[in-house]
Amino acid sequence: MDKNALSAMLLFIIIFLVLSTPSKGSDPFYTDCSNGTSTSNDSLDSSFENNLNLLLENLTSITPLTGFYNTSIGENPDRVHGQALCRGDTNAITCQTCVKAAGQRLLEACKSRSAIIWYELCQVRYSIQSFFSMQVYTGKYVDRETQGKNISNPDHFNEVLMYLLRNISNEAAYDASKLMFATGEVKFSQEETIYGLVQCTRDIKEADCLSCLNQAFGDLHGCCYASEGGIILSRNCNVRYELYSFYDASGNLLTYPTSKGDKWQAWMIALAVTIPTLVLMVLIGSCVVYQRQKGGQEEDEKKSQLALLQELASPKAISMTQASELMSSEELPFLDLSIIRAATDNFADTNKLGQGGFGSVYKGVLPDGKEIGVKRLSRKSWQGLEEFKNEIILIAKLQHRNLVRLVGWGIEEEEKLLIYEFMPNKSLDFLIFDSERRTQVDWKTYFNIIGGIARGLLYLHEDSRFKIIHRDLKPSNVLLDHEMIAKISDFGMARIFGDNQNTDKTKRVAGTFGYMSPEYAMEGLFSIKSDVFSFGVIILEIISGKKNSGFYLTELAPNLLAYAWRLWNEGKELEFIDPLLMETSPIEEVVRCLHIGLLCIQEDPEDRPTMSFVLVLLGGEPIDLPEPKPPAFFASKMVSVNRPLTTDPSVDQIDSIILPR
Repeated sequence: MDKNALSAMLLFIIIFLVLSTPSKGSDPFYTDCSNGTSTSNDSLDSSFENNLNLLLENLTSITPLTGFYNTSIGENPDRVHGQALCRGDTNAITCQTCVKAAGQRLLEACKSRSAIIWYELCQVRYSIQSFFSMQVYTGKYVDRETQGKNISNPDHFNEVLMYLLRNISNEAAYDASKLMFATGEVKFSQEETIYGLVQCTRDIKEADCLSCLNQAFGDLHGCCYASEGGIILSRNCNVRYELYSFYDASGNLLTYPTSKGDKWQAWMIALAVTIPTLVLMVLIGSCVVYQRQKGGQEEDEKKSQLALLQELASPKAISMTQASELMSSEELPFLDLSIIRAATDNFADTNKLGQGGFGSVYKGVLPDGKEIGVKRLSRKSWQGLEEFKNEIILIAKLQHRNLVRLVGWGIEEEEKLLIYEFMPNKSLDFLIFDSERRTQVDWKTYFNIIGGIARGLLYLHEDSRFKIIHRDLKPSNVLLDHEMIAKISDFGMARIFGDNQNTDKTKRVAGTFGYMSPEYAMEGLFSIKSDVFSFGVIILEIISGKKNSGFYLTELAPNLLAYAWRLWNEGKELEFIDPLLMETSPIEEVVRCLHIGLLCIQEDPEDRPTMSFVLVLLGGEPIDLPEPKPPAFFASKMVSVNRPLTTDPSVDQIDSIILPR
């Protein structure tokens, strides 16, 4: 074989290897098949499958030209929509290789009508529903070794990291030349530099890109705080940071102003000159640093608040279902801060109803005499900001007799305010755990409250335009109006499901100990059956007058749920009922509710009833109830949550925990 033939063969092999294997990250970061992964028995409609194959071929061939492409193939009902995005620092060959590999992996792993896959250098998505130009945040964590390596000064690290990410996110969103992709680096010590990358799909608006990234920053804080690296993936935006350069910086590198390491270096130089010069430099430097940090923080806060204000106040503000339906938000009244201050007497302590995990709640009276409840979110809290936005967008769409009504909102600089209809009878926990008030309430009222909560959950799970999982149902989040009608409140932790979606998983478990279902507390899995579990706990607390969270580790049982089931199993269920109810209530109806509560707290989610079936059972239909299976006896030995003190149990208290993976 001559030299020319050998060279040609070697060149062919090299080209083949380059085109057939991704240069980075041969394994995907995350694959979401929506309806599950493929099995040997799964198959797609031949027409849809042909359209999908043609779509993926088009994405593979056209995306490398610009780094982003979306298109649709076929006719309904087998029309398929697809989108591919390559990382902004890839070249055409690398982009094509990655998109091709992603398409092949989707065909192998997913037998569903919608799916998305993320590689390090690209992402590919397809669906039977059009999703172009629609921003839907669905943050995913990526498990990596760097997330287990902690840095020594997390507070300072997070401050510098957020400074970097907010700067490059503004650049990605609003600098057209960046094509919604930006990288940057900033030193956070003399030896270490933080490298950051943000990117959005190019079909969404600038404000939607910034909104998506801001939500991702919240999840990044939850999964990767104090870690040396972290990645958040969503359908429309991605965020990543490392302590090493992981991107091709040519043409995209951003260098940010001096960090504290540089200032200390200047200090050392000054020290080497003279002591008097050192003193002068330290004084001047301290003033400059203080003013610069103060101004930078205020500017960042103003930018984030302005973006949120524009998103919520705009008539085109949108909220999305997981099924990718675009819906225009009805505008809620925006109340000026001066009006709210006047209504609450400048947030006077005498009007304060209590303290919650995200802020305080005050009673107020508007100029027209209407009483309101004002939820004042904690200042400079990114977690509070996300809850604020989530609650406005979500509750604006929900109208039901058994859901609390949001009547307005306000935002000005550091103030974030939610305005609710006033509930004169406070929350359910005041009623069932206060021995004095409990004597003033009859069983009929309790039974109506149970039915009201059930109807509110049924609306959320099945009857509203969304499928919504509350995730933090508890007595303090059930408010009571002047007629003692139950109204579910606090949707800051709620999640929206698509029409065909039944479960989801999170690595940042947030809720309240004693009301979280076992699969959610231990594995991060949640569904409508998670709310059913919480509902069952509330029923048992109403009947017994005891708190589940305050009952565990007694001589009677590990917790209230185990105690209830043990007595039921031994035929001693009447011992579980509060003696006050025994004296004045129809015992058969109370026992039936106890039975329903036990069915709701069964360990296996599949065994728990739906809320529609619960309402049938509460309606007194002559239906034989199945025997309840044991609840999960998980207690404080398995889950530990530190809960801050509250001044008023009627106010929501969110306890966030991160469980071991």
